[in-house]
Amino acid sequence: MNENNRKTLRAVPAALALACALAAAFGPARAAVPVDMPGDAAVKAAKHAATAYRDDVVDTLAKLVSFNTVAAKDVPCEQNPTHIAFKKALAGEARRLGLDFADHGCVAIVGLGQGEQRVGLIAHGDVQPVDPSKWKKSPFELDRTSEAGRLLARGAEDDKGPIATALYAMKSLKDLQLPLSKRIELYVYMAEESDWAPLERFVKEYPLPQVNVTLDAEYPAVTAEKGYGSVAVTVPATAPAAGTDGPWIGAFKGGFFESQIPEDAQALVMGATPALEAQIRQRGAKQAGMRYEFAWQGQDLRVTAKGVSAHSSKPEDGVNAIAMLADALAVRPWPDAGAGALVNFLNEMVGTGYYGEKFGSIAYRDAFMGPMTFAPTVIREQAGGLALSINIRRPQGKTGEQLSNEINAALAQWQGAHVQLAKIGMDIGDPWVQTDAPQLPTLLGVFSYFTGVKDPKPVAIGGGTNSRLFPHAVSFGPAMPHTVYTGHSEHEFITVKQLLLNLQMYTAVMAELAK
Repeated sequence: MNENNRKTLRAVPAALALACALAAAFGPARAAVPVDMPGDAAVKAAKHAATAYRDDVVDTLAKLVSFNTVAAKDVPCEQNPTHIAFKKALAGEARRLGLDFADHGCVAIVGLGQGEQRVGLIAHGDVQPVDPSKWKKSPFELDRTSEAGRLLARGAEDDKGPIATALYAMKSLKDLQLPLSKRIELYVYMAEESDWAPLERFVKEYPLPQVNVTLDAEYPAVTAEKGYGSVAVTVPATAPAAGTDGPWIGAFKGGFFESQIPEDAQALVMGATPALEAQIRQRGAKQAGMRYEFAWQGQDLRVTAKGVSAHSSKPEDGVNAIAMLADALAVRPWPDAGAGALVNFLNEMVGTGYYGEKFGSIAYRDAFMGPMTFAPTVIREQAGGLALSINIRRPQGKTGEQLSNEINAALAQWQGAHVQLAKIGMDIGDPWVQTDAPQLPTLLGVFSYFTGVKDPKPVAIGGGTNSRLFPHAVSFGPAMPHTVYTGHSEHEFITVKQLLLNLQMYTAVMAELAK
């Protein structure tokens, strides 16, 4: 622990120090956290921000989302031309607002003020892949008109909306010449959605702020994140054995990328009959939120499924087209060959639930962090067969070794009854819990003041943010609790109302933490 961190810890109120000790001993669900309401200067600055910059913040958001900052394969983030152009635009916005700017390759830093003590704000400028055909306008054009009160674009919520609001929050403090004893720095990382390695190198070499707030999750404040993981299985590409009677599954595909609940899936049923189509239609019609299309190709039936995309950390917010299509096909046993084996695997091992209840004994939950989620997200053809990716978000409560052993046991049992899988892959990430956040009372107090929510408590999320790489970091917004998070979906937006609320809360938090 360096001297700056020791100074920060000495400033922690006694009540919070006790809360942190309780959290370390018993888990965050047992810890009570005090709430510090914002002072008059912070409230005044917040109101100034929302009044003076209600239109400007939307215009800046429009500039930021116009850059397609999806990661480019085999192009490092610091060499990506679009990322470089985005940083240039960000630098222009920062300097226009009287803020300083520094480019560190994959990390850009926007700053306000001076001082050895610093407050960090963490966001990312890259975005997830997007299917433009699913949008009313280009996903890289801020759509202000298609849906009343909503600003639609890739990155509107995750994470360019937070960047725009942070810029004008800093500008508002500068306008009012609030006396600040700490420097404020906004860190914008350009590969959060694809590759954390450059940031991991950066944080080892660059002196970081003593207290940090990540703008990439939910309110009231996030102090725990599930571990990101995956199970990948490949079913061998084989046809049914000679002499097999009846129809069989000739193809099955679906999904877009690993951290999105898939809204598209498709299957080809070879040698189908009208009676079989009727059975599939009837079973699919019982599924809430699903739409199906059926098309005959000679004696073969193509079934196209349409669900609802969502962030894979919140599978309950979407309707998983892969899982639902497999379930719709569960009207008869299918030959254990190729795509048919994959359909059998999905129905027997995954089902339409979210929590791995059918996958051996892997399902579990934590009192604070909630249940492990277990969602199929992508099926792709590759050499040797059909590959299925299952996204995992796991809480504390089991070791990675225990979960890996349970997954392998379940796979071994299924293979013993069906077919040998061509390939198995597994990645089990660790959950993260923050038990030392001196800024937590301020965050909760600001949230309570501006929303009217009494006695807010820290929460846990399924997603993973860069909080775990910065000292004393917790996440604060931009999404409200008990609302659908639209980042990673094909219908990403932020409401104007939420954007302005975030602007007020970010301004007040900066004013309080840097005073």
